[in-house]
Amino acid sequence: MARQEVKTVAKNTSKAQNRRGSPEAIAKRRAGRLFNDVLGGRGSSAVQLDGRTEKRRQRLLQELEAGSAGGNKELKPLDVLVRVEELMELGETLGALKKLVKVRKPGVTGEALIEVVKQLHQAYNFRPETYRFVGISADSLEAAGVEGAQPRRGRPAKKVAAGAAPKAPKAKKGA
Repeated sequence: MARQEVKTVAKNTSKAQNRRGSPEAIAKRRAGRLFNDVLGGRGSSAVQLDGRTEKRRQRLLQELEAGSAGGNKELKPLDVLVRVEELMELGETLGALKKLVKVRKPGVTGEALIEVVKQLHQAYNFRPETYRFVGISADSLEAAGVEGAQPRRGRPAKKVAAGAAPKAPKAKKGA
């Protein structure tokens, strides 16, 4: 009996749990970092990425530029879509990505492509802009039912007030 009591006492006197992972300590560290960033002149840390996320962003950009991941493994079209989507979520611009990624031509066209894009979009719900990096046109996206597939180009048309007559074009001087 005495031995059992000794064992239970030994278990209860084990090393105390550290408090670095407690919610209060984590909140204090985050508040301290934010305070230092704001007063230290680096701006809001909400705009900046933490070190691990920044490294991931750089790795994704390098993989897209090289067209391969983790060595010699070539990126498949779905891999390209996933990486472009994630980089856009991290704040990378469409223009910067266009400069890096070599757009591939899809091997399939027509109804087969439209059906595959429809299924893929239902499963992943990628942004319409990401599909252009694998060579899928806006017309194919629209046919597949992807919302917002048509990019808006140029200035929007001016709205004419109800009941007002449209203005006649001005005549050129000297004519």
